[in-house]
Amino acid sequence: MSRGVEQHLLALALGYLCGSVPFGLILTRMTGAGDLRAIGSGNIGATNVLRTGRKGIAAATLLLDMGKGIAAVAIARSLWPGSEALAALGAVLGHCFPLWLGFRGGKGVATTMGVALALAWPIGLAYAVVWLGVLAATRISSLGGLSAACIAPVAALLLGHREAALVLAAIALLVVWLHRANIARLRAGTEPRIGKGGSRGEE
Repeated sequence: MSRGVEQHLLALALGYLCGSVPFGLILTRMTGAGDLRAIGSGNIGATNVLRTGRKGIAAATLLLDMGKGIAAVAIARSLWPGSEALAALGAVLGHCFPLWLGFRGGKGVATTMGVALALAWPIGLAYAVVWLGVLAATRISSLGGLSAACIAPVAALLLGHREAALVLAAIALLVVWLHRANIARLRAGTEPRIGKGGSRGEE
């Protein structure tokens, strides 16, 4: 195995380990909010944490899930320059499919925001603008996340980050697949809005 391939695999593994830290589950347990997997959608992301009624914990989960994506890319860039895109992919895979939780995690929207920012801040900015803009306009959490995930590879390509564009395209496909139930409700016009029962199944 060449040194380059070994470094890429290490970056992927590092990203997975960073991404698989279930901050939502840890924070809800630490604060006595119960087992997050038994609440709402059962996912470990910030939107499901919000269903506990703990807005502060939900905000912390959002920031930490973003942070682990940023950390994975930053560490890989420092240790193995040129391998950060694979660390980004690993971080999102770890969040969505954590080994220690039976591969049942979140849907990757916040962690994708983190890796997009770390890969190149203009990509992250485009992600944030679309995510928050669609969310503000529609009050549908899943639609904001889906729109942002799909715009990220486009932004990366337009900005000349081809390797990042490929990885973000793969991540976007994963995010879309994980939101397939949300998409079905969006098509049917039954996806709840924030403030009206939440968005079941998101994150």
